[in-house]
Amino acid sequence: MTANSRIWHLVLILAIFSAPLVIMYVYQVIDSIAQPDPGSLVPGAIDLSNWRFLWERIDTGRPSIWVVTFNTFLFASTTAFLVTSLSATAGYALSRLNMPGRPYFLGGLIILHAFPTITLIIAIFIILQFLGLFDTLLGIILVKAALELPFGVWILKGFYDTVPWEIEMAGVQDGASRLRVWWELVLPQVKPGLFALLIISFLSGWSEFVLPLVLAPGSSTQVLATFMNAVIQDDATADFGLFKAIGMFYSIPVIVIYLVFQKQLMNIYGGGTKG
Repeated sequence: MTANSRIWHLVLILAIFSAPLVIMYVYQVIDSIAQPDPGSLVPGAIDLSNWRFLWERIDTGRPSIWVVTFNTFLFASTTAFLVTSLSATAGYALSRLNMPGRPYFLGGLIILHAFPTITLIIAIFIILQFLGLFDTLLGIILVKAALELPFGVWILKGFYDTVPWEIEMAGVQDGASRLRVWWELVLPQVKPGLFALLIISFLSGWSEFVLPLVLAPGSSTQVLATFMNAVIQDDATADFGLFKAIGMFYSIPVIVIYLVFQKQLMNIYGGGTKG
């Protein structure tokens, strides 16, 4: 069997296993723009009424979709910025500084990341109530960033480990400060890891549901995940066509990011740049 035939066999196997998922997405797109005939799988005429949330409020008791989208973007982007910037400094310290108890600290990071969010939700709720940050975007941003930080620190520490010491020593011998060496010489070497972590943190914040639902239940702090939950909450009068259209709207940015930045996302497994 030639190499080309092996590749085509692999593609065929992957296509077979991916077909159910692709079919579901196709039907979701069709159902969001066409009203199916009752009892039939064949879509009916084109009908964009399911997308009415783009130009009118679904319910006077809920904010418009654009306010909710802005909340979601602010939540995801601020979380990604905090996780990436703090991980960039903490990862460098753990990689380069010979701190006492460093192996135990690194082990603690993995343990912290292993805790499911739901197991900490009561303690987090009490802390936010005490700080006056309950039902605020700032509160859930800080919580989400804190929960994602152990993963970010561990990943960037691995990238820093691959950067040769000679790069830093050359900068120090030339009279540069340690901060300048880190900023101008070391940080560019781990740029693929920074970029990948930024994207992953953004996507994690964009898809977050539990934290906004429990810690920011007010309508003014709704994000797209909780907005969809409110739309489908009433089983008796649920509008599934509307729900599918909002789901498509919610997933479009994620699909675009994966298509555009898939190569950069794979760098999370590749380590830093040597040389």
